[in-house]
Amino acid sequence: MSDFQSDSQILWLNTETAAKRLGITTRTLYRFINEGSLPAYRMGRVIRVNQADVDEFIKLCRIEPGTLSHLYPDPVSSDDAGKGEGGDADAGS
Repeated sequence: MSDFQSDSQILWLNTETAAKRLGITTRTLYRFINEGSLPAYRMGRVIRVNQADVDEFIKLCRIEPGTLSHLYPDPVSSDDAGKGEGGDADAGS
């Protein structure tokens, strides 16, 4: 059996429409295609993307809760809030 279901019609998107659906530039879309992250098809001189592939790509890009902790620093405790790098300001006087 082929990759496509024979009982449903394939919805082909041009690269501009696919990029808009993803909220990215066409340049970024081409990069995803070139990297193999998003399948695309050359039909003559045009490149087309299957809407079902775009929808699956969106699902695969979902961020799971709790996986972005590396993007924000650890909370500062109240003990450390008043201290600078050198510690107490009067220490050198």
